[in-house]
Amino acid sequence: MERTVGFGVRGTSAVTRRMFLAGGAAAGALALPGCASFGGYSLVEAVRRLMQLSTERAFASLLAPDGFWDNQLARLDLPQFLGSRGSVIQSILTSPLFKDRLQHAFNRVAQDGAERAAPLVAETVRTIGIENSLAILRGGPTAATSFLRSAMASSLIEVMVPALGEALRVSQEPLMGELLSALAGVDVTALTRDLARDVDDAIWGEIGRQEGYIRNDPASTRDPVLTSVLGTF
Repeated sequence: MERTVGFGVRGTSAVTRRMFLAGGAAAGALALPGCASFGGYSLVEAVRRLMQLSTERAFASLLAPDGFWDNQLARLDLPQFLGSRGSVIQSILTSPLFKDRLQHAFNRVAQDGAERAAPLVAETVRTIGIENSLAILRGGPTAATSFLRSAMASSLIEVMVPALGEALRVSQEPLMGELLSALAGVDVTALTRDLARDVDDAIWGEIGRQEGYIRNDPASTRDPVLTSVLGTF
């Protein structure tokens, strides 16, 4: 299904690529004289490009049709919050068919949260200060992802909650409507935040995996900065 990502442009991977390529142009401007460098390339620029490409690829994957559901590593379970609810909800969850349908619906809803998160991550990648570029490059397969996630703290959760709440309300899955009708208003809020935390974990998990893939084979990126710098670590 065609989706709107970021700046109101239609598409999935093409949109995320345009979003993060803009970030790449900004990253090049930040390679200042006097920064730590290797082979003539700024290590700060290398870290920024690594974050840019990792996040670009992660969101392209997650925002593809059924991106969460089809990704065995990113697929969401049902929110743990539902396990402590009443008999109406339990009757839904005890049916394997209904449970599978509901889980699929939650994974589709997750894409609305990721769609809202993508521009915020792109902007942070463009503007974040990077003081320990050498430590990040030496820090292991997901060090840049960990650095970026730590800097953003819970900001993705906060920005995703409204989008996820709306997506839950307008879901085309009848079981979702039945589920929401069985919950009080305060519970819907708790459910939405629980889901937002799960989506946040899934997003960062996928970004980390993409970073690992890039570090493992930097030449495949055809980016001279990443190829030259990452090839030495």
